[in-house]
Amino acid sequence: MKKLGIDFYKRKNVLAIARDLLGKIIVTDFDDGFTSARIVETEAYAGVTDKASHAWQGKRTARNEVMYLAGGISYVYICYGMHQMFNVVTNVSEVPHAILIRAAEPLSGTDIMLARTGKKVLDTTLTKGPGNMAKALGIAKIHSGGDLSGDAIYIASDGYALKNEQIGISQRIGVDYAGDDALLPYRFYIKGNKFVSGKPVK
Repeated sequence: MKKLGIDFYKRKNVLAIARDLLGKIIVTDFDDGFTSARIVETEAYAGVTDKASHAWQGKRTARNEVMYLAGGISYVYICYGMHQMFNVVTNVSEVPHAILIRAAEPLSGTDIMLARTGKKVLDTTLTKGPGNMAKALGIAKIHSGGDLSGDAIYIASDGYALKNEQIGISQRIGVDYAGDDALLPYRFYIKGNKFVSGKPVK
């Protein structure tokens, strides 16, 4: 496994990065253990021009300020007061692009993931959906702003490659408030993977 270099995240095309993240491996190495999972679903958010983005029209808050940092930083926020949502910041500083990691397939440390989530048996709900995935991997809001080139949380490649026909593309989930931008084809997923969240999209 090779950790992704910082240049991977600093590219300008957030859609290309969101697609390229499919098949990569999220690794977390905390006090309670080492866990990893393969990314199977992502959503791109295109910053100030994207009505679904936290940075729409250049909005800046204490919560989203890390989106304006250079790519290769984690952005974690809380949704519905309980779900930790893990995002990858991309592009250069002051261009607030980000990619939500919506789902991943567990690879190692599943016993630790089960302990973190309170689940008794491994099934798809362990890491299906962004809130479940972050909880299983031990990622929380305290990790927002963390450097993805470090050792606590990072994304790596093991050479796993996808063909174009294996990748599904659809509109994003749960962003109806964004009007026309809710219809943009900014969600990417591995077709047929049982850990992909949401209803099947052809």
